[in-house]
Amino acid sequence: MVTENILDEVRPLLEEHFEPDESFIPGESYLRLSHPTFGTEEVLESLDSLLSTQVTMGEKVREFEQQWADATGSAFAHMVNSGSSANLLAFKSLEGDVIEPGDEVIVPAVSWSTSLFPIIDVGATPVLVDVDPNTYTIDVDAFRDAITEKTSATILVHLLGNPCEMEELVKICDRNDIAIVEDCCEAHGAEYRGQSVGTFGEVGTFSYFFSHHISTIEGGMVMTDSEPLSERVRMARAHGWVRELDDTGEYAEQFPDIDERFLFKSTGYNLRPTEIQGAFGLHQLDKLDGYVERRRENGAYLTEQLSEYDDIFRFFEESEDAYCSWFAYPFQLRSDAPFTRDKFQNYLEDNLIETRPILAGNLAKQPVLEDIDYRIAGDLEAAEHIHENGLFIGNHHRLTDEKLDYIVETVEEFVTENTA
Repeated sequence: MVTENILDEVRPLLEEHFEPDESFIPGESYLRLSHPTFGTEEVLESLDSLLSTQVTMGEKVREFEQQWADATGSAFAHMVNSGSSANLLAFKSLEGDVIEPGDEVIVPAVSWSTSLFPIIDVGATPVLVDVDPNTYTIDVDAFRDAITEKTSATILVHLLGNPCEMEELVKICDRNDIAIVEDCCEAHGAEYRGQSVGTFGEVGTFSYFFSHHISTIEGGMVMTDSEPLSERVRMARAHGWVRELDDTGEYAEQFPDIDERFLFKSTGYNLRPTEIQGAFGLHQLDKLDGYVERRRENGAYLTEQLSEYDDIFRFFEESEDAYCSWFAYPFQLRSDAPFTRDKFQNYLEDNLIETRPILAGNLAKQPVLEDIDYRIAGDLEAAEHIHENGLFIGNHHRLTDEKLDYIVETVEEFVTENTA
């Protein structure tokens, strides 16, 4: 039986399996942080790869890379096995020419562990700076004040899908010859003044982890407009060999005694994705705009319904130049709130609304930093407040009006009980 016939037979079973179930019982149904973004088409595309036995990085990965580059306006896009690997390769591509051992790299204190660790991997020193308490993105003034003669790069994290203030940050970096890595792992579809995040600096990264806007189960992408950086990423992604490059002949002529299939020109890793991940990506990208629109609607609705409590909660803001893709819905208690974050969080969990801290919180408080050479610039006041008073709940395409109203009612009940 040929592959096409097998897929035709499986399709109706998959369609039945993935038939949406919107049943929701308030107080009994669990509201999770995320919901699967894939369905019949992704599974069929994956089965096609499995049945063909072509399962390692190949044509479907390359097609998804091209589609992502076209969608974001980037010259080059290279898929890897995770967003964390994407950050690693972003810094690896800058190692030597841009970032040298002992250099400093500025990173927002509220971000993720693998926004920080690759800085150490290339021999540089992380410099933690504060974030804006309203947007959760890097504070422009704190960033400016952190710059020294050792500063060679920064990683700007578009936290929770909210774009950083790129106009001013790019100006500062240009004046001070600072390279920009954009961590867009939570910011699929986000834009700043109509331009896709990830395309402002030297390198941009995305993640397709299963809980993100779109998913390839695991997976990530490295983007750049620089051909030399693109070549570095491709080599480092696959062992450091040259076979991933467009023109291997140049190196083959220089080293005729080495089989060009196994000619290593740089140090590298094995961070390649599979064709299964590429297969998912081909069908996920078409869904992204709709998913982001729904997340934006969810966020706007929750904020509108809960706005009477703005003396208790500091609500998430996007600047007038930003198009936020709302990775999650965050809550941040104000300093004089009549209850603690933990009490609020426990109440949400008791009522079956799943919660999380704001990423890794204030990275300066993480015990791993006891073993890391780093510097703190400024007081990290907002980062500390978010660490102690912030949390988020899920915001995704399967949050129905009924589920959103349940969230609002639950928050209202808690506030009423604890402010009487």
